Amino acid sequence: MRIVPYRKNERRKRKPLDQAQIVRAALALLDQVGLDELTMRRLAERLGVRAASLYRHVRNKDELLVLLGDEISGEIPFPNPGASWRDQLIEAAWNVRRGLAAHRDGARVLASTAPFGPRRLRHIDNMLGILRAAGLSDRDAVRAAYHGNNFVTEFAADEARFATVGRKQSSAPMRKLFKSLPQRDYPNIVALADHLAFDDMDALFEFGIEMWLHGIRAFSGSKR
Repeated sequence: MRIVPYRKNERRKRKPLDQAQIVRAALALLDQVGLDELTMRRLAERLGVRAASLYRHVRNKDELLVLLGDEISGEIPFPNPGASWRDQLIEAAWNVRRGLAAHRDGARVLASTAPFGPRRLRHIDNMLGILRAAGLSDRDAVRAAYHGNNFVTEFAADEARFATVGRKQSSAPMRKLFKSLPQRDYPNIVALADHLAFDDMDALFEFGIEMWLHGIRAFSGSKR
């Protein structure tokens, strides 16, 4: 007769769930399914827990999105503090664009969340400091930061939307559509059809940054 040795229960104890673990899992799920399909139920399934376990660490989905926005912000590097204010602003804009593009619907998450987490607040504080160093008044620094943030975030959101429909494939039909319009009714659209159906997102982004920088230079040192 074969004797089966006694074995202790070798089942591993599950690591206690914490907020950081939840946020990391939520970010991975966001990349997989997108913002619209990110739910607390799906997140609980991914973690192998009951949904009630999540609510001990995260109040609701709105709070989860704030935490996700802070997590994404924490991955975005700050510009070189030794560079000129102009170069810092350019670097910051590109860093944010890349950081938002690194995660599915990253721009939508940041655009739709408030209040802000500590890492996101540090980026805001850094941007305001650069704009004040550029010579803007306190009021104009805040306004310039607002418009700069809107430009970069909305650009990244548009870029993500274009990617889902295949921007390079859709530009040719769009160009053809614009050129086919009655010139008498839409003279400018027809004349600029090649430019309206753009393909070069980097060039478009650089143009937007330059417009923003020109505005900052115009207001710099102003008494307004």
